[in-house]
Amino acid sequence: MTGLTFSPLVPVPFILATCGVALVLIAYGIWHRAKGALLRGLPVAALIVAIADPELVRENQSALKDVAVIVVDESASQKLGQRESRAAKALEKLTADLGAIGDLEVRTVLTGRDDPAVGGQDGTRLFETLSSALSDVPAQRLAGSILISDGQIHDALAPERAAQNHAAYLNAPVHLLITGERKEFDRRIRLESAPDFGLVGQPATVRLRAEDTMAAAGTPIPVTIKRNGGAARQMNLPAGTTVDVPMPLDNSGVNVFEVEVAAAADEISTVNNKTLVSINGIRERTRVLLVSGQPHVGERAWRNLLKSDPSVDLVHFTILRPLTKDDGTPLNELALIAFPIRELFEEQLKEFDLIIFDRYSQKGLIPFQYMTNVANYVRHGGAVMLAVGPEYADSYSLFGGPLQNVLPAEPTGRVFNGAFRPHLSEVGQRHPVTASLEGAAGSRTAGGGPDWGRWLRQIQVSSPEGTSVMMGLEKEPLLILNRVGEGRVALLLSDTAWLWGKGFDGGGPQTELLRRVSHWLMKEPELEEESLTADVSNGGLEVIRHSLSAQERPVKVKAPDGSEQTVMPKAGTGGQFSARVGVSEPGLYSLTDGKTTTIAAVGTLNPLESYDVVATEAKVGPLAEASGGGVFWLEDAIAPAIRRVVPGRVAHGSTWMGLKANKQVAVTGVTQTPLSPVALILLLIMAGAMLAWWREGK
Repeated sequence: MTGLTFSPLVPVPFILATCGVALVLIAYGIWHRAKGALLRGLPVAALIVAIADPELVRENQSALKDVAVIVVDESASQKLGQRESRAAKALEKLTADLGAIGDLEVRTVLTGRDDPAVGGQDGTRLFETLSSALSDVPAQRLAGSILISDGQIHDALAPERAAQNHAAYLNAPVHLLITGERKEFDRRIRLESAPDFGLVGQPATVRLRAEDTMAAAGTPIPVTIKRNGGAARQMNLPAGTTVDVPMPLDNSGVNVFEVEVAAAADEISTVNNKTLVSINGIRERTRVLLVSGQPHVGERAWRNLLKSDPSVDLVHFTILRPLTKDDGTPLNELALIAFPIRELFEEQLKEFDLIIFDRYSQKGLIPFQYMTNVANYVRHGGAVMLAVGPEYADSYSLFGGPLQNVLPAEPTGRVFNGAFRPHLSEVGQRHPVTASLEGAAGSRTAGGGPDWGRWLRQIQVSSPEGTSVMMGLEKEPLLILNRVGEGRVALLLSDTAWLWGKGFDGGGPQTELLRRVSHWLMKEPELEEESLTADVSNGGLEVIRHSLSAQERPVKVKAPDGSEQTVMPKAGTGGQFSARVGVSEPGLYSLTDGKTTTIAAVGTLNPLESYDVVATEAKVGPLAEASGGGVFWLEDAIAPAIRRVVPGRVAHGSTWMGLKANKQVAVTGVTQTPLSPVALILLLIMAGAMLAWWREGK
């Protein structure tokens, strides 16, 4: 490519002024018929050319390739149906077709592979990937962008917003190749809102929304709700309507509700048919009834423990003297306040979360019919604990009345008086109530000696039922835990546990032991003997199984897509078995060991990626149209044909899509040839002057 350029030695206005003066003088000479007037212009013209310094410039240029970008969506929704295979075939064809175009540079980028722990909570961010791929591409070289996706792209901007943000991809056609099918439909459940905490015994309100893309608004959709993997509750939710659903909280701690809509025939995905609701149950006030049969040092330990917890509403009565004692004291002086037996053991009994009998014996204070109420209270889900002394072994023992059928052990009548060190039984070393008590590891040493202080009295029992987690003298049961019907009972066969709190002989974990026993009685989930939990960490599931049995048991893990794998948790300490399971996609994972079932949510509970999975052109279609591109469904063809189009022309048709032919070049070298050599200019000036003088002299 050749061109003429000037490099003036003086400012251009000076050159123009010189030209003007020269023209005026020459015109003046011609007007007056002066000899040599035209010849005088020759040296002036040569001088002006020398000052302008003209050059002949020759540029060497090479053609630049245009840039086309292919972005392939590899998000979780692309694995549905034939989407993944269609995307692979389309990419293969496009790569071959575009590779055959010599003046085109093709960039292929993949996006959407989410970390399962994140779970696609931000959706498919395809345009972020596209903008990054175009960050070093000049607008004059962009031929176009091709997106291979199901259309569920969550960072697509409206054309006006994209223009305001100066989106680079708008400088050329944007084409969308949809991998799904036009006839797809889906049914799904969405958690709109749920409280983090709720009061035990009261329902928590959860807002749910069931949707069906093929059903009319208001159509009943069957929904199943399970709490902690238990029995299912059936109900119908109107399609497309947000509904407040009460969720009963039966226990403190984590309450996990699995909400599932019934799958519809031939729907595109069932991954979004389930959601989890996790609500932490808290007790507004834990009501505890403590009845001390006689004043003794140990009753203060119970009182201090219960009063130290501000959430405990304690009702405590101490019987200062038995009714059988007759010393002539007037009846109105026998008690500071009247013992409200009927109110406590008939009218308000079910309102108590825990009843503790501390060294209580049946000497006529609480009639048998009320003790029958306590036995029924246990069978229907109540919690009772007995901390007993010698009175449990005499003729007035609580075992001889209506409570006999719910108590775990019968006294033999023998009382051990003497120092001994409590220790854990073999099963107690695995029970969550006692396994991790401070100093408990000492009871597993080679010599079997515990790290705890001594107690001074123990009541012997026979034929204990339930689980004996602590042992005392002569390997006799010291602490027995038992389930009766829907309720629970604990029996502590010593009244000298308070010695630990006083630090006698080194002391022991008295407060923690009594707290754990109380919480086990009130059915705290973390203290269950047989449990299965799964925690999400480092892109996988940490499976923890707790059991009183030392036998390893396989755990079956079911992924959101229905695939299953089996792992074998390995034995650890304290009755725990653990294993790690890798996860490849977000969603709800179901785990079962044959006895216990649990569920775990990987990723966010309502991920954008898996909530709406029906293929669509609505999100990207307007942007493609604004850029001059088109939308194509791959169910019609493997991929549309490629054409190069002139900028400003139509860039798509029913079976083809166009990429701009920008025809940009790069300058590889420049050759400059001066047109005003000094010698030639001097010669012209001298020749012109001599000719002018010669003409004037004739």
